[in-house]
Amino acid sequence: MAGRIVHFELPYDNGDRARSFYRDAFGWSLADVPGMDYTLVTTGPVDETGTSTEPGYINGGMFRRDELKSPVVTVDVEDIDAALQRIESLGGKTVTGRMPVGDMGFAAYFADTEGNVIGLWESRRGV
Repeated sequence: MAGRIVHFELPYDNGDRARSFYRDAFGWSLADVPGMDYTLVTTGPVDETGTSTEPGYINGGMFRRDELKSPVVTVDVEDIDAALQRIESLGGKTVTGRMPVGDMGFAAYFADTEGNVIGLWESRRGV
C-alpha cells in the first residue's frame, strides 16, 4: 500500500562499531551485502523473502555516511517518477533520482521543504 513507511537507513562513520552497537543494543540481525558498502538490518521475524512477518517490524540498512548525513525513512509509492514530480511541485527537491535495487525494485531520495532527506521505494511489478 502506497504511503506507508517500509524501510529505514542509518549512516555510520565506523561500520564495525555501528553494527556492533545495534546488534548488541536491540538484537538486530545484520548481513553485509556482497560488493556494496551496505548492511541489511532485520529487526524482527521475516519470511524466506526477507519480509517482516509480524506487524510493527520494519527492516532497513546501514551505509557509510557521505551525502546522506542523518537517518532516513523510506516511503512506499506506486511510481517514483510521479511521486518526485508531485514532491517538487510542493517545494521538495530530488536528491537522487530513480535507481534500480537488484531485481527487487527502485529507490530514490528527496529533500522535503524542511531539508529532511526521505527515501522512496517502488516495488518491481509482479514482485
